[in-house]
Amino acid sequence: MTEGSGDQPVSPSQDAPAPQNSAPPESGDSGTHPHQHQERQQHGGHHHPGHPMARRRMPQQRKGGEGGPSTPLASRHGIPHRHEHHRHDRPPRGDRPHGPGRFDRHDHRGDRGGFDRGELPDQSQPVATGPGIRLEDLYRLPMPELFNLAEQEGMHEHAGMNRGQLIVGIARRLIERGEPVRASGTLEVLPDGFGFLRSTAHNYLASPEDIYVSPSQVRRAALRTGQVVEGPIRLPIEGQENFALYMVETVGGKPAESRGRPKIFEELTPLHPNKRVKLETSHDEMATRVVDLVTPIGKGQRALIVSPPRAGKTVLLSKIAQAIRQNHPECYLIVLLIDERPEEVTEMRKQVSGPTVEVVASTFDEPSGEHTHVSEIAIEKAKRMVEEGRDVIILLDSITRLARAHNTEAPSGGKLLSGGLDSNAMQKPKRFFGAARQVEEGGSLTIIATALIDTGSKMDEVIFEEFKGTGNMELHLDRRLVDKRVWPAIDINRSGTRKEELLLTADQVERMRMLRRVLADMPPVEAMELLLSKLKKSKSNHDFLANLNMM
Repeated sequence: MTEGSGDQPVSPSQDAPAPQNSAPPESGDSGTHPHQHQERQQHGGHHHPGHPMARRRMPQQRKGGEGGPSTPLASRHGIPHRHEHHRHDRPPRGDRPHGPGRFDRHDHRGDRGGFDRGELPDQSQPVATGPGIRLEDLYRLPMPELFNLAEQEGMHEHAGMNRGQLIVGIARRLIERGEPVRASGTLEVLPDGFGFLRSTAHNYLASPEDIYVSPSQVRRAALRTGQVVEGPIRLPIEGQENFALYMVETVGGKPAESRGRPKIFEELTPLHPNKRVKLETSHDEMATRVVDLVTPIGKGQRALIVSPPRAGKTVLLSKIAQAIRQNHPECYLIVLLIDERPEEVTEMRKQVSGPTVEVVASTFDEPSGEHTHVSEIAIEKAKRMVEEGRDVIILLDSITRLARAHNTEAPSGGKLLSGGLDSNAMQKPKRFFGAARQVEEGGSLTIIATALIDTGSKMDEVIFEEFKGTGNMELHLDRRLVDKRVWPAIDINRSGTRKEELLLTADQVERMRMLRRVLADMPPVEAMELLLSKLKKSKSNHDFLANLNMM
């Protein structure tokens, strides 16, 4: 097991906090050894003439100045200096992974100092590592039960606390009492080498309840962004705010010590989808029956739902999600809502829920930086699961708004395309959409994304043209069917799946060709009305294709 402690136990005296007037040693600093420093003091700080270090002299303290020298060598030689806050002590502003709104509430940039020392266990406060209580279980409790639990733990002034504050307070008292508390979350490794376990409850965004993961734990367990890490937690050390992971026990649901050489997603061999994802659920659910018939979807599909405003794309996406949850519980489903309305997020979470389902959202009132950050963590998590051989499906609504967010966050200086779209802004959205694939080594990543057209925005048209032809399945929604109150508003003749013969039997392929020849000469409204009337008379799509000659 990969522990957050060092290889050798350290006594409480060694783990004591550094004095206020001395600079804490930096990680990897090759400073003077204490014995060498003592010997140098005994010799007056000088070497004999033949010594190779005779020419090197200690930096002299400036006359008339308060405290020690300001040079970084002072801390290496144990000389106290003034305790100041320098600009280089904090990561640059560009390293912040979230929007300014989140960092105003909780800034993790200040959580750096002291954790190199805090990686070693506190001998005076041993951490229990049994089954214990999980923070995720506390998140699922309703607020009245959390208030009762807080009262039982002696938190009498809890009336004004929110859910996160209650959970932190309860967990702190449990750990202080010696009871084990466990946590799991999606890891985000920051540029400085340490990381935090993000929670789906906060949509992978920074929060005070995030669990700190030390750089040594990241290195020893070869952890990467997107992996689901679990283990017992300990109290924050002096001057810190977050709980810290005491030990990495499982990564991706597997014991940390039994993991083999990790696979790299980019090195996996992509294949055409050949394992079908069945969307048909019941006789009267016409939306999924039509999609399953007209545009069959396979594991590893890169699908695009092209839709004008108010054409029912969100409703269709919700029904597809419910069908996947019902028919394919082995697939891990991530519903990613970008720049959507809050009420639609609530409705989606009520309709689609389960142990293998996540609904992650960044609503339209959030900064564009949070839109991009949420999508990056979601796609990294999906890649890590595919590397483990799992089948993952991402439903994205919408890729147009995601591209808009990247255009807002893209650094200026690139070539401007029509509509004000920066040429560099499409790199990450294309990388996101292009990650969908079935891999030869096992596992698949399916992405079904919506794209907006006919919005009156030239930028939206340019974004759609950039993604046009990049997918291997397109489903077009038509506003004319919406005006006629025909649902689902699918333009059959413009919709289709590439290499659908890999997903259908030879007989099904031939019968679908017959159906398309019949519907090809009809307008979209008449074609859909005819298809719906025939589907209602059959129990399933299989029966419909078997009796297609009677059409």
